[in-house]
Amino acid sequence: MPKLFIIRHCESVANSRNLLASRMDFPLSEKGLLSASQIAGNFSKKHKVGRIISSPLTRAMQTAAPFSEIFNLNIETDIRLMEQDFGNFAGRTFEELRDNKEYQWDRSKRWDWIPAGNGESYRMVAQRVLPFLTEVGKLKEGENILIVTHAVTMRMIRGILENTLPLYPENLPANGEIWEVDFEGPGRPYVIK
Repeated sequence: MPKLFIIRHCESVANSRNLLASRMDFPLSEKGLLSASQIAGNFSKKHKVGRIISSPLTRAMQTAAPFSEIFNLNIETDIRLMEQDFGNFAGRTFEELRDNKEYQWDRSKRWDWIPAGNGESYRMVAQRVLPFLTEVGKLKEGENILIVTHAVTMRMIRGILENTLPLYPENLPANGEIWEVDFEGPGRPYVIK
């Protein structure tokens, strides 16, 4: 059974500045670049992958790069792995958002909350990720895949894999956190390690 390894990008410049990056194209910080190399090196001592699929945003691609070098694989990109579009809130500091009554601070209430300025609800993120996972589930037996993505997208992936939506994890995965799952396609609950 193929394994999916799902990683949140390492620390970005936006993370280090406490900014809501959304789909803005921030690179990794120096700390993030170093972490990506260390994580990839440690990962390769235990695991092998046959494909790397990443969000096209720079911070995800830079996280994928050391894995690509170690495994001698091209990085495939898929826009469905991009971060949630936070609309007008993108690029603001969390300090700036603190008193904004339109910003939904309660992560448990974001399933149908659509950020002003053509943003995406969590439901919309899940709806774009599900077809991606369906396609990945049709791949040949034994091909392990590394997926490089973002905090909200990763949480919606977890909700799909654990078959809990519209309930989803409220806590954000840490930068560089990797989840592992034996995967045959969506539609049944999986145990994520």
